[in-house]
Amino acid sequence: MKKLLLVVFCFVVTITSAQNETLFEHGKDAYESEQYSDAITRWMQIIEKGQHSAAVYFNLGNAHYKLNQIGPSIYYYEKALQLDPDDSDIKNNLAFAKNATVDAIEPLPTTFFNKWYNRLISIASYDTWAVLAVTCSVLFAAAFLLYYFTYRERTKRTWFVVATISLVFLIVSISLSFVVKGERNAKRAAIVFAEEVIVRAGPTMGSDAAFALHEGTKVSILASEGDWLRIAIADGKDGWLPATEVKEL
Repeated sequence: MKKLLLVVFCFVVTITSAQNETLFEHGKDAYESEQYSDAITRWMQIIEKGQHSAAVYFNLGNAHYKLNQIGPSIYYYEKALQLDPDDSDIKNNLAFAKNATVDAIEPLPTTFFNKWYNRLISIASYDTWAVLAVTCSVLFAAAFLLYYFTYRERTKRTWFVVATISLVFLIVSISLSFVVKGERNAKRAAIVFAEEVIVRAGPTMGSDAAFALHEGTKVSILASEGDWLRIAIADGKDGWLPATEVKEL
């Protein structure tokens, strides 16, 4: 019975993977034929099946950008960047899309410590740190065993140094993987999809208008109350806007 279930599971996974690959290729064909809406429909079918990849999100961003839909294009580039933070093509296209936005927001100046901290956690993604941690753990175990079972003094010292360095890198990579994951989970971000939205002082339409935001602007979500979100932008301004006007990453 277990073997039968395993066979059925493998068959379903294979069929699903083949279908998604077909949809992806049909989407590429539609994109190359400048049928961008059709390409979006094809690729969205993959997302709706619960399959997520940087390639699909990147192509969705490209298709929306071709249709001059700046908000959705930035949204999908950001989604792609979450899955593949080191991809230069995603970063470049995201920068082009951001240049097409209306809002020019100057970020607040950061301290030396904040710059150093942000640079540190942006060196690699959570997955990369996790892979490095596993690699270091294997290297540490191997070096320790070789140190333990080696009798030549010089060789023994060499493996001790290798084991020590591997242990240090193991501790650092584990620590940074948790830090990066915590930062990613703590920072809720969203992209403005409305052509223009008024950010208000309180979570009601009767509250005073604070400032306006336009399609494609990235905001940080600070809190929520009913159908309203309290958001902040890079220059430190904050306020409330309807949740329907943005799409959370």
